[in-house]
Amino acid sequence: MDIFNILSMVGGLALFLYGMHVMGDGLSKASGGRLEKILEKLTSNTIKGVLLGAGVTAVIQSSSATTVMVVGFVNSGIMTLQRAVGIIMGANIGTTITSWILSLSGIEGDSFFIRMLKPTSFSPILALIGVIMLLFSKKEKKKDAGSILVGFAVLMYGMEAMSGAVKPLANIPEFTELFLMFENPVLGMIAGAVLTAVIQSSSASVGILQALCATGAVSFGSAVPIIMGQNIGTCVTALISAVGAKKNAKRTAFVHLYFNLIGTIVFMVLFYAANAVLHFEFLSGAASAAGIAVVHTVFNVFATLLWLPFNGLLVKLAQLTVRDKKEEERTVAESMQSLQALDNRFLDNPAIAIEQCRNVCAQMAGVTIEALDTAITQLDTYDEGKLQQVVEQEDIVDKYEDRLGTYLVQLAGREMQMRDSHTLSVLLHSIGDIERISDHAVNIVKAAKEIYDKNLAFSEAAVEELEVFSSAVREVVRVSMEAMKTEDAALACCVEPLEEVIDDLSDEMKKRHIDRLREGRCTIELGFILADLTTSYSRIADHCSNIAVCLIQAENDEYGRHAYLDSLKTEDDKFFRNKYHEYKKKYVLPERVKGTPKVDMRTRMMQKQ
Repeated sequence: MDIFNILSMVGGLALFLYGMHVMGDGLSKASGGRLEKILEKLTSNTIKGVLLGAGVTAVIQSSSATTVMVVGFVNSGIMTLQRAVGIIMGANIGTTITSWILSLSGIEGDSFFIRMLKPTSFSPILALIGVIMLLFSKKEKKKDAGSILVGFAVLMYGMEAMSGAVKPLANIPEFTELFLMFENPVLGMIAGAVLTAVIQSSSASVGILQALCATGAVSFGSAVPIIMGQNIGTCVTALISAVGAKKNAKRTAFVHLYFNLIGTIVFMVLFYAANAVLHFEFLSGAASAAGIAVVHTVFNVFATLLWLPFNGLLVKLAQLTVRDKKEEERTVAESMQSLQALDNRFLDNPAIAIEQCRNVCAQMAGVTIEALDTAITQLDTYDEGKLQQVVEQEDIVDKYEDRLGTYLVQLAGREMQMRDSHTLSVLLHSIGDIERISDHAVNIVKAAKEIYDKNLAFSEAAVEELEVFSSAVREVVRVSMEAMKTEDAALACCVEPLEEVIDDLSDEMKKRHIDRLREGRCTIELGFILADLTTSYSRIADHCSNIAVCLIQAENDEYGRHAYLDSLKTEDDKFFRNKYHEYKKKYVLPERVKGTPKVDMRTRMMQKQ
């Protein structure tokens, strides 16, 4: 074996690893997050968890990716540790699909059908189809399918290149002696674990072992311990991802480790005990790619069947390893109120990361709506404790904006489907407007405090006008937030007509206030407060308009707020006109009445009591 064979082997390995990455990435994108979302809604049935874990891993071609994703689910509280066990078991079975695909390279036969089954025969066709899809298709789904086909072709070419490059090693005695050394179960397991830990993919390390089988120097006696070690080495990825995570996330990684480690020990003890009695002759024979796939599958099915009745024991072992003070499992509802759902592990799965961002943004909107409702209520019946509540809620919204903004920017650099890209843009543009609405809620409650502390009094007419104004503002916030959460562009179209009505209400209230000043029924001091309130209300409606317009423009893949708003007025949009008149009739200020008495806030509170 000369330097050119070594270069061919290194090149083949590079193509193999890259092809596996491209194919897995394409499969993950093509799934659009649907398979991952199923894992979120998993029931407590462990068998269903095994089946789903196997299915998802078979599709995305990586047990490490599935396990890391599950660690993220547990860390964010979406999934309990008990439910994660079944998925981890299934992931180990699903990862064996790759080895079966790679074993096709070992098919022998002269018939046309058999020869077409060999990857060297059909890979060029798949590569050609994939390249055509990538170059000429405009649809994202077809591009994803093209990536899958090209990735598979590159992977198989890499496999063939490695196999061809290592064949001369069969004539090198030192290489043969090396694999004879690996027949020692302990040394073989260490070698397999180290290789897999380095490249962080059991599928890739099994593929490399299958390529080495082309030399004929790898016996089943050497292959079996190496495969066992590869299953232990793949746990490293999950363990690394759990660093700095919560205790239950760390426990999930240890569940994965104990599943493979103890499963491997039991399998090896039983296997070599049986060999001592039955003397398996196949161990001395040369291993084949298909034989490697069989051993890999048999072990993972055995380990799953072994642990299935005792899955609770895996959880207890993990809890004993990572101890705490009687920490209770957090429910989904509790966890979703925190920012833990924005787990960095999800960044490699943009579809599900976007879904997490939508959930967190919905919580942010909910806190903002609650703060605004509380603040508006204080204009009628002020409570000192509510002021602090609104201020605290505004602080929470600030934290949401900061974390969401950072996470969305990180996510923006990842490849994702067009729909997810639209959602990301809407969220990124909306969180600032939501945060500003919470700021105005604080302004409103501070205005209520000033009215109460100074024992000021609005006239009954002003109070009634504010109630109409407040109702309109509450509705525009509710409609815009609901449109954003559901990505309903049709609902978003209702926001701008209502925002126009709110502007009209603001102008009319200012005129009426000036009239009351002239008549001596209001003071300059109250005028400043009322001006602040109407400004806050108008600004809130403007922020709602920003959210709605962004959603509408994202739906059309266009961004131009001013152009859109101008078109509504210049083109005489029928829907806009009808909704405007509908809201105009709904939010009508009461008739002007001269000489309306003032009623201070303290009096109103006593009347309500």
